[in-house]
Amino acid sequence: MMKMVSFVQKKWKLLVALLVITGIILFFIFKNNSKEIKTTEIKKGDIKEELILSGEIDAVNYAKLSFETSGKIIYVGVKEGEKVNKGRLISKLDSTVLNSNYQIALSNLRALEATVDNVHNQVKDKSTSESYAERDTRTTAEANKDKAYEAMLIAKRNLDGASLYVPFNGIVTNLVHPFSGVYTSLGVIEAEVIDPSTMYFRVLADQTEVTKITVGQKTEITIDPFEGKTYEGKVESVGFTPSSGESGSTYEVKVSFIGIDLLTSNFKIAMTGDGKFVTSEKKNVLYVPNNFVKQDKEGRFLKIDKKGKKEYITTGIEGEEVTEVAGNIKEGQVIFD
Repeated sequence: MMKMVSFVQKKWKLLVALLVITGIILFFIFKNNSKEIKTTEIKKGDIKEELILSGEIDAVNYAKLSFETSGKIIYVGVKEGEKVNKGRLISKLDSTVLNSNYQIALSNLRALEATVDNVHNQVKDKSTSESYAERDTRTTAEANKDKAYEAMLIAKRNLDGASLYVPFNGIVTNLVHPFSGVYTSLGVIEAEVIDPSTMYFRVLADQTEVTKITVGQKTEITIDPFEGKTYEGKVESVGFTPSSGESGSTYEVKVSFIGIDLLTSNFKIAMTGDGKFVTSEKKNVLYVPNNFVKQDKEGRFLKIDKKGKKEYITTGIEGEEVTEVAGNIKEGQVIFD
């Protein structure tokens, strides 16, 4: 009797399991059958092929300034954020030793100039009869004077290098030491100056992309911090040589902004964004959304009925959202995804 009950229980369990599995299978079958098939119509109109490249804002007149020597800052003549004119003194190092070296170099030069004048006076009437000893004396004096002149130039350069000047009209955007009395080292950036009116959008294009960009080409620019806004631009220059510091063959493209007051734009150096370049354009052609163009080993095709019947086509330019199509198709024809 116990064996009979156990057999019946197992039979019912098996039956329940089969019903559950059948229900799951039927659920997915009906779910897939009820899935809506996306459709669209073949349309006619204008289409653009666009190249989108990432880039950032830069400026033609943008300088990072540093002293040519180390020393103690004794004067600061500007403030961060101040508008300044070309040639204005930004800051200066203690140049006591440098000025002393320059004055000594000047003195040595004057002394050797006098020596040369004296030697020239001694041999002034001996242009064809100058002895070897006299020529040696004259040449040595002239060479010493030349060395003294070069030493004076070096001393003058070192003295000038103790002062920082504004290289162009602009704004001081960064001042590392806005006060005197501190020491700084050779090569440390002390100040940054920018002329906002010279800002432009800089992109890098690889060797296949750069061939599609030409000077004067109109560009649509978007800057990441300003969502929803687009700015008109124009290609000002395309690099002939690869951009330094970049891997591979990438070329710099400079795009100027059109119709924008850069001084009030709130644009900042190194803000990132995208540049959209129209590389080709066709008018009055057939096109469909990109995702409706399918491909197999025989080529590209469109599905022209619910059962997936294929109509092979040729494609032309591809825009960001649509692709040009041609073949045994017509405007208004419904196609399936």
